[in-house]
Amino acid sequence: MKNYLFILFGILFLSCKTTYLTKEFKIAQLPMAPDYSQEESWAVLPHIFNASLEEIVGEPQPKKADVFFIYPTLFVNKKDAGWNADIYETSIRTEVLEKAVTFQASAWVAAANLYVPFYRQAHYRIFVEPYAQQGKQAGVIAYEDVKNAFVHYLENYNHSKPIIIAAHSQGTIHAKRLLKEFFDGKPLQKQLIAAYLIGSRIIENEFKTIPVLEQPEQFGGFVSWNTYKINHLPKQYEDWYKGGVVTNPITWDQSSSGPKELHLGVLASDKRIYPKSLSVEKTNGLLWSTLPKIKKRFLLSFIKNYHFADVNLFWKDIQQNAILRTENWLTQNQK
Repeated sequence: MKNYLFILFGILFLSCKTTYLTKEFKIAQLPMAPDYSQEESWAVLPHIFNASLEEIVGEPQPKKADVFFIYPTLFVNKKDAGWNADIYETSIRTEVLEKAVTFQASAWVAAANLYVPFYRQAHYRIFVEPYAQQGKQAGVIAYEDVKNAFVHYLENYNHSKPIIIAAHSQGTIHAKRLLKEFFDGKPLQKQLIAAYLIGSRIIENEFKTIPVLEQPEQFGGFVSWNTYKINHLPKQYEDWYKGGVVTNPITWDQSSSGPKELHLGVLASDKRIYPKSLSVEKTNGLLWSTLPKIKKRFLLSFIKNYHFADVNLFWKDIQQNAILRTENWLTQNQK
């Protein structure tokens, strides 16, 4: 498997290069839609784990809760004029499984049964001018797939179990809409353990009745952060980050900083956990992180945007927090 960090470094610099092969968006030219009644439309089901995921978390074991994970943008080829990814294309499926599932979704497996639908993710260029308006419908198509997968999950797999919603980047954009449509002020909200809305700005009053979680054991709300190198601000700070909720993923409370001594661990590209390897500070809309002490850390010293590692940097912290919130939900609701 290619080095995960090397692969994602390239994505960070795409926003600096705004020339993409493109074409007019046409519904008739979309890739075939997923059929979520078929297992091939799911990257992960509780009884279907890919080998690289098993290498990190072991064989799946039944849990009393579920996690529905929505992966980030991996469709980034500048020479591909398509607006939405073809989930039946081998390269797309491999990237989802070997990157997002193995190094991100794996963080929630210890707490809950993992469900990851393949969906026709929108191409990265919809986030880059001058393509954003042209590709707006591609984002709508991507969400419709996620929604259809979630409806199928509710009707066929959930069986009234509590739910974690977990997502990163483009996935978080879709998760935010999913929460508004299915949970916010709706009966299903009672089943919500937590929403981990990572890698995209979420404002404090984004939802009508789903609050920000401010203690590590709380449930029924959401957490969010965007990670950047300490004492630096991105060029898109005002438009993309400022004003967003910043959760401290080391302490999970309202602390403005998280010491290295409490950091549980990075999941690095060598599939090893590196504890006590970084500290964090909260600023307006951003989570500042020190350079993590992992192998090949010199590669990270050349970049400031840690978006690609929003989950990896706190993999073990997320794992343990998801377990805590799930156990607390079960204790409070199964008396």
